[in-house]
Amino acid sequence: MSTPIDAIEIYRVRMTLVYPFRTAFGDEAAIESLLVKMTSGAHYGWGEASPWAAPAYSSEWAQGAFLVVRDWLGPQLVGKCIETGDELQARLGRFKGNFFAKASLDLAWWDLHARQLGQPLWKLLGGVRSEVDVGADFGVMDHLEELLTVIGEAVVQGFRRVKLKFRPGWELEMVRAVRDRFPDTTIHIDCNSGYSLGNTSMFQALDNFQLAMIEQPLAHDDLIDHAKLQSSLRTPICLDESITSLAKARKAIELRSCRWINIKLGRVGGLTEAVRIHDLCQQENIPCWVGGMLESAVGASHCIALATLPNIRYPSDIFPSERFYAKDLAQPEIRLSRPSQISAANRDGIGCEPDPYELKRCQLDYAMLQG
Repeated sequence: MSTPIDAIEIYRVRMTLVYPFRTAFGDEAAIESLLVKMTSGAHYGWGEASPWAAPAYSSEWAQGAFLVVRDWLGPQLVGKCIETGDELQARLGRFKGNFFAKASLDLAWWDLHARQLGQPLWKLLGGVRSEVDVGADFGVMDHLEELLTVIGEAVVQGFRRVKLKFRPGWELEMVRAVRDRFPDTTIHIDCNSGYSLGNTSMFQALDNFQLAMIEQPLAHDDLIDHAKLQSSLRTPICLDESITSLAKARKAIELRSCRWINIKLGRVGGLTEAVRIHDLCQQENIPCWVGGMLESAVGASHCIALATLPNIRYPSDIFPSERFYAKDLAQPEIRLSRPSQISAANRDGIGCEPDPYELKRCQLDYAMLQG
């Protein structure tokens, strides 16, 4: 279906967390995110990408992404007829990198396209399940006993796996204490590219704790050292930050840099590239799961749609809205449908959109492009 883009609205927002989220690359009290509304005639779609306020997870940051979409990427699309995600990506392809900025537009187009067709996005993508498995995720905390308490609550609630942030000062002793308390729980750690090959002996020690995987232990753009580390470990490595494109995924598989891949929509430039990565990994028998960046329900709904695909084979980082926000920016909020599961919407598109009052309350910047 031909989709003439009449207008693109761009919002930079700041969403306050219910408590700080602490990782190997810093502590965050609020999440800065980019929301895009794309309009075509009587239809519209919403996209969201959350690079956060500082260029710490990646080289992008929310204010920079806002400017890139406003001044460079958006003008390539507004007034044009876009028939496929591939065509959209081709129009943006002359600009290097800026994956989160590109994702905000790609995701908005997919929501718009699905609404035009009168289909839920997850069905349009070829999803094979309406319920997706999700996990519990815990950042660095002030006290180990506090962590053990919240993990215990997650286990009682029926979560099927637990992810632990891992950084200097919150390492082997933390993992040992968690495994001793929860010997049968599926656990993995996320290092957020905080280490080097000089830490190989520490990672080899982690082989004793029956972890499901070690997520992104080494540099954010590395594939070669991860291959060296993986060859020395029994525990699978999962790549996150290193996988920014189909080409990077292909190289990681050829180098044997990992045994799992985490797909984040913002990090890879949107759904178009995410589905390509999913399909390649399925072909090569590399299982995947869906990562998140603490988006509002808009971004989370896109993640849910991706998580319905067949090669998503591990509980994803998609969370109930109340887990991080006192009130979600978008409606309806994300809720568990049953323990450790969230339902894909059976409404057109992603099935949710920002609440106008909350969007205005959280807004830092706004721009509109018209054809």
